[in-house]
Amino acid sequence: MLERIKTFFREVKTELKKVVFPSRDEVIGSTKVVVVMVFIIAIFLGIIDLVLSKLVGMVVR
Repeated sequence: MLERIKTFFREVKTELKKVVFPSRDEVIGSTKVVVVMVFIIAIFLGIIDLVLSKLVGMVVR
């Protein structure tokens, strides 16, 4: 059992050496894209919600 645990951690160390982490500029750029997309989608969903609530209000009257 102990040998399997050692093997696991050895393999984890080997796999972590293969990982290519993004640079600071890439992370900042990706974050900007995500924030902008969240705002665009929030505005879109807000408009859809407003339109649908007006339609439902007109139908209920």
